[in-house]
Amino acid sequence: MDGKKIILIISGGISAVKAPDLIRKLSQNGARVIPVLTQSGAQFVTPLSIAALACSKVYTELFDLTDESEMGHIELSRSADLILVVPATANLMAKMAHGVADDLASTLLLATDTPVMVAPSMNVRMWDHQATQRNLLLIKKDGAQVIGPNVGEMACGEFGSGRMAEVSEILQAVEGYFQVGPLVGRHILVTSGPTHEPIDPVRYIANRSSGAQGTALAQALRELGARVSFVTGPADIPAPTGVEVHRVQTAQEMLTVVQNLLPVDAAVFAAAVADWRVDIVHDKKIKKQLTGVLPVLNFMENPDILATISQHPKRPKLVVGFAAETENLVLNAKKKRLRKGCDWIVANDVTQATGIMGGPNNTVTVIDEHGVEAWTDMPKIDVARQLAQRIAGVLI
Repeated sequence: MDGKKIILIISGGISAVKAPDLIRKLSQNGARVIPVLTQSGAQFVTPLSIAALACSKVYTELFDLTDESEMGHIELSRSADLILVVPATANLMAKMAHGVADDLASTLLLATDTPVMVAPSMNVRMWDHQATQRNLLLIKKDGAQVIGPNVGEMACGEFGSGRMAEVSEILQAVEGYFQVGPLVGRHILVTSGPTHEPIDPVRYIANRSSGAQGTALAQALRELGARVSFVTGPADIPAPTGVEVHRVQTAQEMLTVVQNLLPVDAAVFAAAVADWRVDIVHDKKIKKQLTGVLPVLNFMENPDILATISQHPKRPKLVVGFAAETENLVLNAKKKRLRKGCDWIVANDVTQATGIMGGPNNTVTVIDEHGVEAWTDMPKIDVARQLAQRIAGVLI
């Protein structure tokens, strides 16, 4: 980050109290931080403390006579290497989504052609509200990179999504943005984890998947400089930092999110998507019958995400699928690649004896149009880095 100029917009949420620590760490990494403090943000941190830590003037007013004599908000918005919004409140995200420019922060965001990263922070109900989710999609489509939010306890005492990413996670995302690598400027989509297909409010159908390999792959691609959109089901492993996280539950939700993210340069489908769902989801728990009569569940096929994207009008240059097999590994994987229409299949043997399912290592076989490439057993992060390098070789 040496010499990089970062405009830090601090808006009015309780997480603004983490801004001083973020400024300190950005500065320690060589960045020059230019703070912009909203009126509501100043209710949580003072301009004096922010100025002292940033060793810079704190910009607060849109109509400042000295700054605006030279159209200061325009110059300020275009002179930085990155605009970082921490915290990004529901209100500021709404302004970004709809082009509202009624203060310095929102005007900067509307007037800039500089890359923007935001770290949302709000109550779980505000985060889950349809309006916020619509605004989130809009600002992502406009090119903003979103860091978090995390799931956890809120300052208000509630628990859920909306807790701002930790300072270390934000710092890692910024470092990743400035990192020079072969995939800089490339956008790669990665799916991961299982999907949960509801039967009733307490039961669901799922595949066994921790999400470890998909998470490792997203991390490895980010390390090479890629912009990574990470679409994950309810996995056991936390999502990697420095990537755009899209959380889903069902296969249908995953397909919708994936299609909305197109076009991308490459797509890697590591998720263990359930093949079937029940045709009718019960809104109440299915009770045992005293007569011993068992419930009847009728199944229907889920959408085939890999095949859909492999044949999509906006098909990525490279489409990679995963195949978890228990027999005839190479033969079944070859058939799957041809049937789905993808470029590569990464296959592994998930029988219990291998210990791959839920374990730290993986043994994969990569199959493409040129043949079969068997890799040795190695930690999942090493598999991910080797696969990321292979992907880079196609995209650069």
